[in-house]
Amino acid sequence: MNSSPCQRILFIVNPISGIGKQKGIEGALEQGIDKARFDYQVVYTEKPGHATELSRKAAEEGMDIVVAVGGDGTVNETATGLVGAETALGIIPTGSGNGLARHLGIPMKIKQAVEIINQAKTMKIDTATLNDQVFVNVAGVGFDAYIARKFASSGKRGFSTYFKVTANAYKDYKPHKYTLTIDGKVVRRRALLISFANSSQFGNNASIDPKASLDDGFIDVCIVRKIPFWKTGFLAPLLFIKKFDQTRYEEIIPAKEAHLIWKKGKSIHVDGDPKKMGKELVMKVNPLSLKVVTP
Repeated sequence: MNSSPCQRILFIVNPISGIGKQKGIEGALEQGIDKARFDYQVVYTEKPGHATELSRKAAEEGMDIVVAVGGDGTVNETATGLVGAETALGIIPTGSGNGLARHLGIPMKIKQAVEIINQAKTMKIDTATLNDQVFVNVAGVGFDAYIARKFASSGKRGFSTYFKVTANAYKDYKPHKYTLTIDGKVVRRRALLISFANSSQFGNNASIDPKASLDDGFIDVCIVRKIPFWKTGFLAPLLFIKKFDQTRYEEIIPAKEAHLIWKKGKSIHVDGDPKKMGKELVMKVNPLSLKVVTP
């Protein structure tokens, strides 16, 4: 008989993420978690930043795993409290995009994602900061950040809403001039968007950086030029078959540190959540700083 103590898990649930998949989480955990191996608790977030407070406290108390039940924003907040800790981040994806979960190969169905938690296999991944704000998936400026802001204020979630917002905004969006200093080298570009990619995708299997690695010590600076509107029907689908990086509209530069200056200083996103940070951004990599539960 195994007399070793159970591992402790805290499930942090965002009750308003995505399209409501998380509503059955307690029943799924009751049926699915291996109670011979794990003691678990479930808590619900009540305000922005709450998941970070909860995960940081859990790490301080020596919890073995903290699971983010939500979308990329919930994953970001939960991970922020765990950077540098021995407590592992687990993910049950119930958001709209679920970019990091998809990159890791975590199933989109709750029952199957719970089984990944039961296996408790972990790896260490890089994280990064953008002006001292942690991100684990993708952060950036320009069009995707503009869409993140529009999407957040739309009142509806899901891929269909995201697609509609993007399609309506693309034609009239004007690229901006950016000055980047990437590991000491100055790069000036006019771009539709600039993404700092730790993982391969924005979410919904749209891959901005198919070759991205979570544990190579680099964040890829993805510089995307605007595609002529009449070409978008041919080229945009390449995002979903992991071939957009092969077009002449994207340039990818690996970086350990990057400094970005632009005149507008408006649309910025961190793991899909819109933020305000001003006209200068500093991105730094924090190698192998987060333990993550993986398939």
